[in-house]
Amino acid sequence: MISLTGNTRIFLFRSPMDMRKGFEALSYAVEIHFGEDLTSGAYFVFLNKRKDRMKVLYWDADGLAIWYKRLEKGTFASDDSSNILLTRKEFLILLEGIVPRRIKCRHNIP
Repeated sequence: MISLTGNTRIFLFRSPMDMRKGFEALSYAVEIHFGEDLTSGAYFVFLNKRKDRMKVLYWDADGLAIWYKRLEKGTFASDDSSNILLTRKEFLILLEGIVPRRIKCRHNIP
């Protein structure tokens, strides 16, 4: 189970990723495409071409961890117009397979 705090940064890798890749290849993709430090506590989300599998790479207190989910039916509702940096809400919507027609926040507190 992934535990997310309100200030967790979640990055979505836009290009399809081969789900056979492990720690080293995913870490390399993070360094090249995001320029982020793996130990920063951020979550890095990768989807395959069919968008029915997801890997999340993150730093657990003492090492890297991969969380993996495979859907038996349907796909993850990710489109090319989505942001690279996801909010906690957008990530949970992606996990649940909800296709929002419009996301409207009641207010935005800086």
